[in-house]
Amino acid sequence: MKKRISTLFALGYVVFAFAQLGGESTYQFLNLVSSPRQAALGGKVITNVDYDVTQGLYNPAAINVEMDNQLAMNYSSHLGGIGYGTAAYAYTWDRRTQTFHAGVTYINYGKFDGYDENGQSTGTFTGNEAALSIGYARQVGYSDFYIGANIKFITSQLEQYNSLGAAIDFGILFINEDIDFNAALVVRNLGMQITTYADLRESLPLEINLGLSQTLEHVPLRWHITFENLQKWPIAVANPARSTTDLEGNQTEDEVGFLGNVIRHTILGVELFPDRGFNLRVGYSFRRSEELRILEQRNFSGLSFGIGIKLNKMRFSYTHARYSGASNSSFFGLQIDLQ
Repeated sequence: MKKRISTLFALGYVVFAFAQLGGESTYQFLNLVSSPRQAALGGKVITNVDYDVTQGLYNPAAINVEMDNQLAMNYSSHLGGIGYGTAAYAYTWDRRTQTFHAGVTYINYGKFDGYDENGQSTGTFTGNEAALSIGYARQVGYSDFYIGANIKFITSQLEQYNSLGAAIDFGILFINEDIDFNAALVVRNLGMQITTYADLRESLPLEINLGLSQTLEHVPLRWHITFENLQKWPIAVANPARSTTDLEGNQTEDEVGFLGNVIRHTILGVELFPDRGFNLRVGYSFRRSEELRILEQRNFSGLSFGIGIKLNKMRFSYTHARYSGASNSSFFGLQIDLQ
């Protein structure tokens, strides 16, 4: 092979930076945060059922009539010239009983320097990936349950290598309006590669999430709890840097027990004034904190916070997410009511 391709490094870097389960599948960008609001609440909230049209990208069961004619655009810039974003739109028809959703997720890895086996420069190359989704949800009879699905078409270009894929997301949502409580279960990225990069077929990043949320009765606050990546147990990996040595030279390796694995599956989020024109949001991802924190140094990895502001028919969102001492991300979002 004439060129030494650095795309695996590019993918690994992004996976590490966003605390994904890396090295196990292709198209890892499919499970990145889809909006500033989601990022502020810890990264994977699946129980919001309101105007937020971007929510349909992560949980198709959340598609509802309040999203009608809403257009959202979101963007995040990360280290190394890596940027990614999403766009979503929903339209309700048939006497306002059926809502269809469309969305795009994309990521641009920036430019890389290419070299041959002798270390001679072969110029620069780029890498980018995108997914187009079409979704629909409906109520199950006259019950409090809703089901939805997204069909996704995926394209990936990494240097001169290309791949196409297809996937489906399934979601089920329970809404109790009496106590303003929601529960949701989502199975994401059930699919396959249609064409491979170099005759090597890889699996897609399957993800199963369970979410709960509720608005307090006498306080304008909604709490969220998400249990992520339930398809993998245990999720934790021992850190060699945390091994200890006693006075006799005996070394004890780092071990992660049952409780440690439960914590790493957990994301917490709180939204203040969720139904008003100004919102405050705070979230915490335990897995991101454990995987990216620096030993003997407090750097608040896993913490995120953001705001939402409504001005006439536009909603602005901003979130700052803490990943590590060397990596912080900002998320920007704009949603426009086209009614």
